[in-house]
Amino acid sequence: MSAAIDPPRPSLAARAPLLVVLCGCLIAMLSFGPRASSGIFLLPMTGEFGWGRDTFGLAIAIQNLLWGVGTPFAGAVADRFGVTRVLCAGAVVYAAGLALMAYSSTPGLLHLSAGVLIGFGLSGCSFNIVLAAFGKMLPEKWRPLSFGAGTAAGSFGQFLFPPLAAGLNTTIGWQETLIIFGLAMLLIMPFSLALAGSRAPARTQEPQQTIGAALGEAFRHRSYVLLVIGFFTCGFQLAFVTTHLPAYLTDRGLSLAVGGWTLAAIGLANMVGSLGSGWLSSRMPRRYLLAAIYFARGVVIAGFVLLPASPAISIGFGVLLGLLWLSTVPPTSGLVMLMFGTRYLAMLYGFAFFSHQVGGFLGVWLGGLFYEKLGSYDFVWWLSVALSFASAVINLPIVERPVERAPAPQPA
Repeated sequence: MSAAIDPPRPSLAARAPLLVVLCGCLIAMLSFGPRASSGIFLLPMTGEFGWGRDTFGLAIAIQNLLWGVGTPFAGAVADRFGVTRVLCAGAVVYAAGLALMAYSSTPGLLHLSAGVLIGFGLSGCSFNIVLAAFGKMLPEKWRPLSFGAGTAAGSFGQFLFPPLAAGLNTTIGWQETLIIFGLAMLLIMPFSLALAGSRAPARTQEPQQTIGAALGEAFRHRSYVLLVIGFFTCGFQLAFVTTHLPAYLTDRGLSLAVGGWTLAAIGLANMVGSLGSGWLSSRMPRRYLLAAIYFARGVVIAGFVLLPASPAISIGFGVLLGLLWLSTVPPTSGLVMLMFGTRYLAMLYGFAFFSHQVGGFLGVWLGGLFYEKLGSYDFVWWLSVALSFASAVINLPIVERPVERAPAPQPA
């Protein structure tokens, strides 16, 4: 008797790609929300404990830096062992950081909780890991739109969480709000199971590289280096605005609620911007798209600083900046995948994201430092404008084609 051999069952990504995208988007939304709400906690915490804004800013700067430091390593683990374990570990560490932040009555505890724990937690469960999973698991026709959807979902977290944080701070207190956010992070664990499917098959032209060979190839590639350098500006601007914008608006006579709704407007508009960027990434040169985004950011920020403060101008700024907020992510991740393939996508995008987070560290830290030194945020706003125009120029020479590799040896 001969037993019939059943063909291997298709992966979940092949059978239900929409479900994989939906669960990944929910993870991106949950992980990005509390991080995008950090500015809502600046004034309550510094006011209660008598800290300067530089103390709070340093904690969030550490968070951004360690998020960037941890992402390539989390990506390498995800490339080797799958994303589910990384997402679950990141969610637990993130939740612990939020819970400890609620009881951080000294600068050291604040730097440990809001800085170290949340930073490393984000490196394991943020949208970077989700986008890499999409690139590996989903059919090729789903990838450009899924990159935009995953980024937009993070933006929806930014739309949802800051007003929620502002409202909960007023009604139940900032400590209880952080505890609730910490519990919400644990929902990432069940959603991560949908991303546990088998990987997409490697392309035939992709050699079986070691991690060291992949890193050496990437950092010898001029276009990848330019992409990494340009991504620095994105992190600088995002982290500075997320952390210091509510306080900046309060300094100019507006309420904390206006700051929360401005951050929410950024998140809501970025859903449109990210999806549009994902759509455009497959229809025009990505380097031109990135240059246009950075240039437009510089113009929008300059206009906001020069105009008088009002709720309407603030919300309008949020909408315009939101259209450009995370719209850099789909073309950036798409370029990394185009240059090097999907084999080490999580790790190589992770190194690009590290540059982004170095920018975030400096944006948050310099924002608090210069405020305490100069009494205003004006210098950092104009530095953001200058960096925008510089990054627009840096992205233009990028060459959009796969890296040239020697053909793999053929078996005898």
